[in-house]
Amino acid sequence: MTDAPLLRVAGLTKRYGDQLALAEVGFGLGAGEVVGLIGPNGAGKTTVLECLAGLLPADAGTVRWAGKELPPHRRKAALFYLPDGIAPDAEQPVSAVLSFFGRSWRLPGAHLAEAAAALALDRVLTKPVGALSKGYRRRLLLALGLLAPQPLLAMDEPFDGLDLRQTREVMALLRQVAEDGRALLLSIHQLTDAERVCDRFVLLSAGQVRGEGTLPELRAAAGLPAGGLEEVFLALA
Repeated sequence: MTDAPLLRVAGLTKRYGDQLALAEVGFGLGAGEVVGLIGPNGAGKTTVLECLAGLLPADAGTVRWAGKELPPHRRKAALFYLPDGIAPDAEQPVSAVLSFFGRSWRLPGAHLAEAAAALALDRVLTKPVGALSKGYRRRLLLALGLLAPQPLLAMDEPFDGLDLRQTREVMALLRQVAEDGRALLLSIHQLTDAERVCDRFVLLSAGQVRGEGTLPELRAAAGLPAGGLEEVFLALA
């Protein structure tokens, strides 16, 4: 983690009645970093992202941006959240969806073409969204996230629906986006994917942070100097 994180989350807590979904979750994220929210289904990853984006009210906690408190109504200017399992209008062709978002963000046509080519969407521009395979729907959503102008991109399960080759290609693209200075926060339940793409990790289990840091730092905390992310997670969680 950088000495002065771009984003700092502290004490994030969420309850559903008597159920504690998040218990004082905290972590930091710096510009140009890829940070993975890691944990099994039900660990609280999506709840963290929805609270962070301001879509779900938290019961407690603070979110700070460049050292200043960032209230929910201002967060859409700082981050773009790409949920899992959503899709644009099924009847619209891919080209129309890209054009709509391009106009909304006042992007030149060249940016749209570059994003489409980078994710191989140029092969399906005339197809309606509803006719796309799961992998191509995921690529379309990724394109919208990459086109968004916000400095932080938060994505829930960005590799879901992609095969091995597609996953590797998208990982390389996300790494390039980070190298260009954008911060990425990725919710990932497949630990092998996370280990390959992330700089640092926030380990979540039952709504609690069990560890935060680089893989070497987490190995040291777990006492597993040669352990992979899976072994480290199981030791700390």
